[in-house]
Amino acid sequence: MSVIRVALVDDQALFRAGIRMLVSSQADLECVGEAGDGAEAISMVAETRPDVVLMDLRMPVMDGIEATRAILAGRDAQLPRVIVLTTFDLDEAAARAIRAGASGFVLKDADPEFLLAAIRTVHSGTSVIAAAATRELFEHFGSAPRAQPDSFETLTAREREIFVLAARGLSNAEIAKAEFLSEATVKTHVSRVLTKLGLRDRVQLVVYAYENGLA
Repeated sequence: MSVIRVALVDDQALFRAGIRMLVSSQADLECVGEAGDGAEAISMVAETRPDVVLMDLRMPVMDGIEATRAILAGRDAQLPRVIVLTTFDLDEAAARAIRAGASGFVLKDADPEFLLAAIRTVHSGTSVIAAAATRELFEHFGSAPRAQPDSFETLTAREREIFVLAARGLSNAEIAKAEFLSEATVKTHVSRVLTKLGLRDRVQLVVYAYENGLA
């Protein structure tokens, strides 16, 4: 069985201890490192090379946004996936962290099983669970029509249809059913959309959609 290496970054030692115990209780998860601020996190991640980093947003010395940006700016082919931890469900800081490359966010008071599922889901490369939560987070941006970004104009009509459905949090299977396409075809379209828009994953696609009034 492949073990997922998890690192914890939070300035509250008691909170870290609780998450460490939760992670360590799972046979397929291993806690490989901890840090109390963003600066420590950068060094710790370079040393321990985790698969997934649970990153608090508000910390002394360096916040989670800058730490996420620095960690994911590396040239290592095996960069970790970052899940940001936030106290507020409507939080601009979470939006900034996702723009910096984080794969999603989890509320600090989330059910333990939800956090464990998020770690496994993000590690697998899927961001659907995070995208659905992120969609709710960014509803406060509003959906009033705005001038479309130049990059969006490069999408074909079909790619725009796929874009809208993905921005609503639909999975590839759900999009395939709605558009009468195969999942493989949908996956190809989503990949092309991400490339054309310069986005890393589906979570960033959701942010892009809501910030530009395209959802």
